[in-house]
Amino acid sequence: MPTDLPNLLTMSRIAAIPLLVLLAALRTPWGDAAACLVFSVAAITDYFDGKIARERKLISAFGRMLDPIADKLLVGAALMLLAGLGRLTGWGLLPAIIILLREILVSGLREFLAELRVGLPVTKLAKWKTGMQMGALGTLLAGDTAARVLGLGFLPVSLIGEAMLWAAAVLTLVTGWDYLRAGLRHAEAQDAKLAAKQPRHP
Repeated sequence: MPTDLPNLLTMSRIAAIPLLVLLAALRTPWGDAAACLVFSVAAITDYFDGKIARERKLISAFGRMLDPIADKLLVGAALMLLAGLGRLTGWGLLPAIIILLREILVSGLREFLAELRVGLPVTKLAKWKTGMQMGALGTLLAGDTAARVLGLGFLPVSLIGEAMLWAAAVLTLVTGWDYLRAGLRHAEAQDAKLAAKQPRHP
């Protein structure tokens, strides 16, 4: 049911996006700190909604549908914010593009495989990628401005965030390639079945 706790947590990630945009658009140190907090809390719900659903046996089709959508909307909004507000350097923009393109790729693969009634399981490496990605985006949303008002001005927070984003992008390429190979394998098998059904002409 949409009102189950795991689904409410999933929907909260989508509901957090307008607040995240508003806080980041303020372009103030405390606004950046609040944007980081909102994003971090929203990202953490991704872990708890699945954990609670499994423990309480509340797994639903609605939740399976909405969970990856909520993740991609949150990540996409954060990446667009960082790029649009000039919070990424030229080098930092490259991993952001890689991550965004990978999300589109995986969405397309899931749509194709759904027609074949084939699931695309989340690998352990993909979970590490998600954790690194969320950590990087939260760090970049805070940036050096929030670090200064929080007494962490001695840390190169933006640089750390971009390094984490690059690490996430590398993991993104690896997991994206794994998913693509799985998709191609199923596509080839499907083509082989279709070819076998075609009438053979002498």
